[in-house]
Amino acid sequence: MASEEEERARLRDRLGAGARFDSSSAPASDLLLARRGTAYFARKLNELGDAELDWPSLVPGWTRRHVVAHVSYHARFLARLAEAARNGRTVEILAEPESQIEDVEFGATLPAHALRYLFNHSEVHLNVEWRDLDEKSWSAVIWTLEGKGVAVRDTPRLRAKEIWTRAVHLGNDGTPLDFPPALHMLMNLTDIAT
Repeated sequence: MASEEEERARLRDRLGAGARFDSSSAPASDLLLARRGTAYFARKLNELGDAELDWPSLVPGWTRRHVVAHVSYHARFLARLAEAARNGRTVEILAEPESQIEDVEFGATLPAHALRYLFNHSEVHLNVEWRDLDEKSWSAVIWTLEGKGVAVRDTPRLRAKEIWTRAVHLGNDGTPLDFPPALHMLMNLTDIAT
């Protein structure tokens, strides 16, 4: 069985010189956990019909809609941090007016198709931002709007923990037993509790 590095090298060969890839300085194992978590969350979300989004989640007071809105806005937040680093800034900014309404309660009111689109778009945006980071950007620390410093290198790990946990919170048979062993090493299973 080929290692992850060998698989990445084969992919680069198949896609050719015009394709864009993560920087060699990117935290590849954490990115893999985050991307696999995204695929897992997407699968659990796609198992739900639109009406089932209105059902309670495992987070007290939240429907499944709230969980989807939360993970979408979390991806947007991390994408803003990566974008700041890529552009040489040290502070997160909200450039788009709609970004200022990233409220889970608001997001939970979106029609089902819009909520699903929000999730899909936010994940693509985050991956594009990660892919476009160079070595210097991966080493940056960005100050959030709340005044907290976040190392860009930590964003894939933060995303992995969040997305896997929230997939369980959807409440449709997701379980920590589905988590990859590397993720278990990053978090306590008590982190899964709300």
